[in-house]
Amino acid sequence: MRKIFIILFAVVSLGLSSCDVISQLPTTPGGIGGLSQSEAAQGIKAALDQGIGKSVLQLNTVDGFFKDAFYKVLLPPDAKKIENTLRTLGFNSLVDKAILQINRGAEDAVGFAKPIFFDAIKSMTLQDAIGLVKNGDTSATHFFRTKTTSKLLAAFQPVIKSSLDKVDATKYYGDLVTKYNNLPTTFKKVNPDLANYVTDRATVALFDLIAKEELNIRNNFAARSSDILKRVFGTKW
Repeated sequence: MRKIFIILFAVVSLGLSSCDVISQLPTTPGGIGGLSQSEAAQGIKAALDQGIGKSVLQLNTVDGFFKDAFYKVLLPPDAKKIENTLRTLGFNSLVDKAILQINRGAEDAVGFAKPIFFDAIKSMTLQDAIGLVKNGDTSATHFFRTKTTSKLLAAFQPVIKSSLDKVDATKYYGDLVTKYNNLPTTFKKVNPDLANYVTDRATVALFDLIAKEELNIRNNFAARSSDILKRVFGTKW
């Protein structure tokens, strides 16, 4: 009580704003929702950290993409005609190998996504994080996606390209395109940007899994794996 009185006296004497007062009030169970602004920010960042960790763990394994019916990376839409034509002509093995290696490239590359994503989380402001705790649903993932996608894609694409090259996905895909382009019936040559396409598919998959984990943390007490998650997401706003 004495501390609050002193702060209120300072408001009158020095013309401090109400926000200044709130930031100086002690954080107690009877305070601002029982949480400090710092704790709220830690909570939302911890939720994203956990979501990213689980997403990367799921996808950065052999068959993490390839044997997942929802996240498997198929050939780019522009290359669908290539696939149909070559399968009709009996080149199923060539097509299947290209698709397999494309997924192997994505599986390898997402392992390098963690530091890129974590750096983006660090740039989230205190005000952003506090609002996202209150908004519920997948608001944190949506905010994160909106604010960082262009930067993440730019940082992630060289990693994807390197991984595609490492597992020969670029070569197999190139063989596929060359085979199609050399057919006498092919008048319109095709050569879609494979690295750009796989980068987009891998990023979409990661954000989708992060969103699912955010919902899980918000709605399932058992999913809150740390004290800060239990404290922040167990508070009624």
